[in-house]
Amino acid sequence: MSGEYTQEFVDVDGARIGVQVYPEPDGPPGAPVVVLWPAMGVRARYYRPFAAALRGAGLAVVVVDLRGTGESTPAPARTCRYGYPELAVDVGAVLDALKPRLDGRTRLLLGHSLGGQVALLHQALHDADAVDGLALVAVGLPWWRGYPGLRGWGVLPYTQGIAAVARLFGVWPGWGFGGRQACGVIRDWAYTARTGRFPVLDGVDAEAAVRRVRTPVLAVSVDDDQYTPHETLDHLCGKLTAAPVTRHRYTVAEAGGPLDHFTWVRAAIPLAARVAAFAATLPRR
Repeated sequence: MSGEYTQEFVDVDGARIGVQVYPEPDGPPGAPVVVLWPAMGVRARYYRPFAAALRGAGLAVVVVDLRGTGESTPAPARTCRYGYPELAVDVGAVLDALKPRLDGRTRLLLGHSLGGQVALLHQALHDADAVDGLALVAVGLPWWRGYPGLRGWGVLPYTQGIAAVARLFGVWPGWGFGGRQACGVIRDWAYTARTGRFPVLDGVDAEAAVRRVRTPVLAVSVDDDQYTPHETLDHLCGKLTAAPVTRHRYTVAEAGGPLDHFTWVRAAIPLAARVAAFAATLPRR
């Protein structure tokens, strides 16, 4: 138990997923619920300032540690075989565990970076009716050809080099990027960087499945994002051919402070208000 949230756990397929449940916001009961999925290697507790901003905007907040990060197990090791399919399954397991708190309420998945890809893949591959909206913040498919200027020519060897190290060691040690990660997560991530597409996951064409997603999406890219600049989210939004997409660029001027792939979390009060406004447009259950 933190002073800010209650730490809970959800068991799924031999993994234990850490779930941080924040107190209900002030105001009438039954506020929309945001379930937040972090970036690769980023602990759930990093999002405390954003959780406070979302609660201040009238939203209930739950933040989840991705499998293998923070309070979630297993710790990435050579014996770990999980990748994107398991991370997407974890989303459904957490939603099932939260069901008594979610019933009758508008619910959103909000994903940052890898967490956004995972949330989208849950919608594409599993129970899309479990949530009403999808918010993607600083998310992009890191396709090397999608980067502006000459940046992509650095992204390609960088991402594929990380994948080669992960294959060699059987795990990504976390050297300067992404924290320690299971080889399968890095494999699937590197595939998206190389091809600009989602891989086939457990025999399912995830690329085609994403094109069938109909869940309303709020897609927010962030100024000065060193990993997923605006163009990478534009590329991902291009795949959402069946979903109503609200596209927004979160600027330094709007935030009132410096931004990048991570620091937006500390300058997120205007962004939280935008998420709350998006939630208000969703059909009520």
